[in-house]
Amino acid sequence: MKRILIADDHPIIVSGLEAILSDSNYEVIGSVGDGRAVIPAVDSQEPDLLLLDVSMPGLSGVAVLRNLSARGTRLPVILLTAGLDDAELLEAVRLGVEGIVLKEGAHAQLIQCLDAVAAGGRWIDQPLLQRALDLSMAGGPRDPLESLNTRERAIAELVQQGMRNREIAGRLGMNEGTVKVYLHRIYRKLGIGSRTELAIHTRR
Repeated sequence: MKRILIADDHPIIVSGLEAILSDSNYEVIGSVGDGRAVIPAVDSQEPDLLLLDVSMPGLSGVAVLRNLSARGTRLPVILLTAGLDDAELLEAVRLGVEGIVLKEGAHAQLIQCLDAVAAGGRWIDQPLLQRALDLSMAGGPRDPLESLNTRERAIAELVQQGMRNREIAGRLGMNEGTVKVYLHRIYRKLGIGSRTELAIHTRR
């Protein structure tokens, strides 16, 4: 029986996944609700497979996947998502993610995906796979900051330059608290959890 770690910050989703897997060849050995807790949990619990939500507090699913790849961790990862933007999708595929399942279809597709990945294969929801192929052929994703408005984009670019909140506030003529509000809004739009991730995202 394959041992699975679930990383998702929504208890209802976790319960639903546990229900789907309850009469299967997969055993849920634990769950974490913060992206920053995923890698420590992987190290301590040594799962056979990781079900990883894309949008998580602390650290996004794609950022966790990036960190696992940089560490050379050979752990099959299945991303669970309500939707991926172009940059996230292309990066996940390029990082070698073994599976991507849309949450809305998880009840019907999750076991099929897990079986394929457990057998050493790869399973990506067909529309997402086609979009990834189209993006690759087109030369990559669109502007990663296109979802931001003018002020949000300006703040993101100043973060990329290494400026602190106080410096950004002075440059743009606002107070430091307003900068923090904007940053949280930017994180939410881009599906990231820190200014380090934002700086990396801005450089793409």
